[in-house]
Amino acid sequence: MVKVVVGDENQLKLAEDRLTQSGFTAQVGLVIGKLSSPLDRGFVFDLVPTPTNDAGEPACSVVETKDDKKKGGSKSKSQVSDASTLFIDTDWVAEHARQVSRMLVGGMNVVGVYVWVSDTSFKNSTITLCQLLQTVKGVAEAAPILEGDWDERLLIHISYSPRRWTCRNCMLSSSITSSSIRPCDFKMGKVLSSMQRFRCIYNFELRLPISHEHESTASTLSAILRYGISTHVKELRGAKAVIDGKLITNDEPCTTDTLHEVELLLPFLECDPATEACSQKNVDGLLVFGGSVCSFTYLNNKEPVSQAVADIKFDIVRSLQSRLDILCDEADQELAAEDEGTEEASQDRLSHKPVSKLALHSLRKTCHLAFPRRVFIPWLGDIYICDYLQPSETLEVIKDHCVELMSMQAPTDASTFFQPEVEAPSVISKSFWDVSVAGNSNNSSSSKSREVDDASPESSNRQLRKTVNFSFSMVAAVLILLMSILLGFVFVRKS
Repeated sequence: MVKVVVGDENQLKLAEDRLTQSGFTAQVGLVIGKLSSPLDRGFVFDLVPTPTNDAGEPACSVVETKDDKKKGGSKSKSQVSDASTLFIDTDWVAEHARQVSRMLVGGMNVVGVYVWVSDTSFKNSTITLCQLLQTVKGVAEAAPILEGDWDERLLIHISYSPRRWTCRNCMLSSSITSSSIRPCDFKMGKVLSSMQRFRCIYNFELRLPISHEHESTASTLSAILRYGISTHVKELRGAKAVIDGKLITNDEPCTTDTLHEVELLLPFLECDPATEACSQKNVDGLLVFGGSVCSFTYLNNKEPVSQAVADIKFDIVRSLQSRLDILCDEADQELAAEDEGTEEASQDRLSHKPVSKLALHSLRKTCHLAFPRRVFIPWLGDIYICDYLQPSETLEVIKDHCVELMSMQAPTDASTFFQPEVEAPSVISKSFWDVSVAGNSNNSSSSKSREVDDASPESSNRQLRKTVNFSFSMVAAVLILLMSILLGFVFVRKS
C-alpha cells in the first residue's frame, strides 16, 4: 500500500501557479505518475486538467444551493465555494483518463484525480466526497495499471482557502465509503530528473485461427485480435530480458543515466497453440498479426531493474490494445454517422462493413489491415509521451491531441518527434484456400483441396483413378522386389 507520495516540485509548482491565475472556483483533472510496489511509494509527475466536454461545459463546477440564490448579492470566491455544492462530470473525467492513458508510455500511468476547491467545501460536503470517490473509481476502470491492477488510487486536494496540498489514498472496492480514504504523507522533491530511461524494439508475429463455431461477434477481426493479445500476455510474462547486452539475473537498481536498450527473449513453446488449433476441423482460416513495437519506460533510481522489464511488457500490450481500440472507435463512429443518414446509406453500410467488424469465418479472400503507427513526443525534459497516427493522418493531428488532452503547448518543431516505427504492425486474414500454416502449407492446402473436390462426381472419379493407379504401382513394386530376391538366390546357388 502506498504510504508516501512524492511530487515533482517543478511541475507541481507550475500547476499551482496555473490554477491560481485561472480564477476558477473549482477544477478537476488527472494525476500522472507512478505507483511503486517495491518501494510502497507513489510518484507524481504532473497534473493534467480535464478539458471541457463536447457541449463546451467544464468537467467541474460550483452549483449554488437554493438558499444561496435567495440571499443573492455578490460573494467572494471562497464564500461561493464554501456555501455551494461541487458538481463533477464523472463520465467525462473517466473518458479523459481513457484517452490520456493511450498517450502514456511504460512506467507512467493515470494514478488518480486532483481537485482544486476550497478546504471548507471539500470537507463539509458529503455529496462532494461521494462524487470524488466515484470519479476516482471511474478513472481506475478506464485506465487500469498493470495486469493485476492496483486496488488503490490517489486523490489530491489543492486548497486555495487556505493554500495547501493534501493527498489521500483511495482503496477501491465494490462499495466505496468515507472509510475507503486514508491520508498519505505528501511531499515535493526532484522526481523527473532522477528517472532512468529504457527502450525496447519488440518484433512479434501471432498466428490466430479463425473458427466458424461462433459466427457472431466472437469471429470478428477485433474479437480475435483481443483474444490473441490477451493470450500473448502469458508468453510475455515468461520472457527474459537482456539490457545493454547483459542477461538480467539480479534485481538491483540501475544507476547510470544513459539510455538503456532492452531486448526480450521469449521462451520456446512445446506446442504452438495456433498450429494445434488450426488442426481442428472447425477452423476456416488464419489471422497473421505481426510487426514491430517501440516501447519506452521510465524507472525511479531506487526501483529494481525487474520493474523496468515489467513496465516494458505492460507498455507493449497496452500499445497493441490502444491501437485496436482506435480502429474500433473509428469504426463505431462511421457506423453511427451512417445510421443517422438516409436509407440508402444504411443499405450501403450492410454491404460495406468496417474491417474491424467483419465476420472473418465467411471470407474467401485475403484481408489486410494496417495498425496506427506510434509516434513519440517530448513532454517533460527527456521524457516522452506518445500518440498514434493513421496512414491517412498527418502530424497536425498529434499536435491537436497534445493541446486538448495533455494541456500542452502545441509542439512547433515536428523534427523533435521520434518516429521509430517506419511500418506499423499489420493484420493479414487468409482462408484455408490459400493459407500456409507453420510450415505445413502443402499438407494443409492439399488436404483442403481434396475435401472440396470430394463434393463433386468428377472429383470422386479422379480420386478413384488416383487410388487405383497408386494400388497398381504398389503391387508392381512388390513383384519386382520378389523377382530380385529370387534371382539373387539362384545366382548364389550356382556360384
